[in-house]
Amino acid sequence: MSSVDSQRRVVSGMRPTGRLHLGHYHGVLKNWVRLQHEYECFFFVADWHAMTTEYEHPQSLSANVWDMLIDWLAVGINPGSATLFIQSKVPEQAELHLLLSMLTPQSWLERVPSYKDKQSLLRESEGLTYGLLGYPLLQAADILTYRAGLVPVGADQVAHIEMARELARRFNYLYGREAGFEDNARLALKKLGKKLGKLYKELRKDFLSHGNGDALLTAQALVREQTSLTLADQERLIGYLEGIGRSILPEPQVMLAPTAKMPGLDGEKMSNSSANTIPLRAEPDEVSQQIRTMRTDPARVRLSDPGNPDVCPVWQFHRVYSDDAIQQRVQNACRGGQWGCLECKQPVIDAIVAEQEPIRARAFQYQQEPDLLRSLIADGTDKARDAARATLDELREAMGLSYR
Repeated sequence: MSSVDSQRRVVSGMRPTGRLHLGHYHGVLKNWVRLQHEYECFFFVADWHAMTTEYEHPQSLSANVWDMLIDWLAVGINPGSATLFIQSKVPEQAELHLLLSMLTPQSWLERVPSYKDKQSLLRESEGLTYGLLGYPLLQAADILTYRAGLVPVGADQVAHIEMARELARRFNYLYGREAGFEDNARLALKKLGKKLGKLYKELRKDFLSHGNGDALLTAQALVREQTSLTLADQERLIGYLEGIGRSILPEPQVMLAPTAKMPGLDGEKMSNSSANTIPLRAEPDEVSQQIRTMRTDPARVRLSDPGNPDVCPVWQFHRVYSDDAIQQRVQNACRGGQWGCLECKQPVIDAIVAEQEPIRARAFQYQQEPDLLRSLIADGTDKARDAARATLDELREAMGLSYR
C-alpha cells in the first residue's frame, strides 16, 4: 500500500531538443523554482519523448541533456529541494508504459488532438511512428509512475493529463476490485466516527449525484488526514468515493502553469522552431545584437515620426522587463517621436543581460565540474527509481504479475 500523498507531489518534464531560451525560463523554469519550495517535486529530462521526433538524429541528444540540466541548476532549481533525473535512466517508467499499453484502447490514442495535428502535417506514412501515437501513453506513465497528483502544464497539454486520469481510472476499475470491497469500505467508513462519517457521505453523494469535483477533492483530503486509518482502509475509502474499488493509482490533476509572457524577437511566441529566440545563457554581445536588430513599428520611418508601441515587438519585451516608470516613458517618447528605436531598446538589453549574468555564472561552475553534475543527477535518479519501484511492485501484484 502506498503512503504517498499524491496531492503534495508534482511531476513535470522537458524535452532536450535544443538550447533553452528565455521563453522556457519565463514560461516553465521560474514556475518550477517556486513549486520546489511548496511541493515534493520530480523534474525529469524527457529524452525518450525527444526521440519521438528526433529518432533519426540522436547525435546531439546527450549534449542537449546535460546542457539542459546545467540550465535547470543555473536558474535555481535545487537538487536538495527537488528530484532531478533523466527519464531513460528509470526503466520502470518504460515498464509501466508497456503495462498501460495492454489496457489502453487504440481509439483513445488516435483521438488526442496533438496526434491529429501531427497526422495532418506528416504526409509520409513513415513519419507516423508508434512513438508519436503512444506519446500521451508514455506521458501518462511518467506521471503515474510517481503517483503524482499535480502536473503543471500549459493549456495545450490538458488533453494529455485527461488521458492519464482516464488510464488511472481504468486501471483502478480493472485491478482495484477486491472481494467484499463495498462491505470493507463501509467498515472503514465507521472508523471515521459519526461526524466525519456523515461529512464523507455528504461529499460522496455530492460528487456521485452532481459531479462536484471539489467535493471529491475535499473528501479525498479528509480521508488522507485520518492517520488512525490503515493505508488499506484509506485506499478503500478513496476508491469508494467513485464507486470503483480500491484506488491504486491516483488520478492526476492539472495545475495550469502561468501563461508565458515572453515574446520572440518577431513578437510571436518564442520558439526554437521559429528561430526567434534569445538563448538562456546568451553572451551580452549576442543579446545586444539580437535586440538592436529587432524590427519595430514599420510606420515609423524618421526619428520625429510618432510611433505606436502596441504594434512594436520591442514593446512586448518592455512589458516583461521594464518597470512602470520606464514603460510610461517608452509610451510617451515613442508616441511623441522623441526617442529613437535604438534608445528605446537599450533598457531591454540592459535588463536581459542583468537577468542572465548570475545564470551564466552558475552554469559556468557546473561546466567546470562535470563530475559534480553527474553525481547530483545520479542521486536524483536513485530517488526516482526508489519511488518508481514502489509503484511498480504494487501494480505488478494487482495485475497478477508478482510471482513468489
